Amino acid sequence: MAFNHRKTVTFRLAQTARAARGRSGSHLVRIGLHPGQESVLKALAEQDGLSMSQLAQTLSVQPPTVTKMVSRLAAQGYVERRASTGDGRQAHVFLTSQGHDTIADVDRGWKRLEKEALAGIDEKDVKRLRKLLRQIEKNLSITAEEPDEPVEDEIEDAAIERTVETV
Repeated sequence: MAFNHRKTVTFRLAQTARAARGRSGSHLVRIGLHPGQESVLKALAEQDGLSMSQLAQTLSVQPPTVTKMVSRLAAQGYVERRASTGDGRQAHVFLTSQGHDTIADVDRGWKRLEKEALAGIDEKDVKRLRKLLRQIEKNLSITAEEPDEPVEDEIEDAAIERTVETV
């Protein structure tokens, strides 16, 4: 029997992430933002005046990605770049008054998305899901060592099938 990747948790997780990003995008476009831009605004709302490298680290993205995002947000009037007082080569990013005003809209969008995503799921299951997703994130974030001995496909497939059947 061929391995059916569509029955795996990771496939469902990827499909869910894709759907969430699409729905989030539809909420963001209503307030004039593109997906990902809200993360920059939220990061600056928590700590305004981050350097470009600090912002990249906070968002877990590459510096060129932050540069592009900040340039677009600056052109839209949400943020401004200022040269560092200590090092003129380094820029710090600050929310403008328009950026500050938009944070409430971003929060409303996130709350709406959360409500839509969790419709019909009781609070106990939501807490359990949150915990499980944190564990999956942790598992996928660490660098796993390669096993000394290869795992036989049949054993691996059977374990995945058991997991899929119990979910």
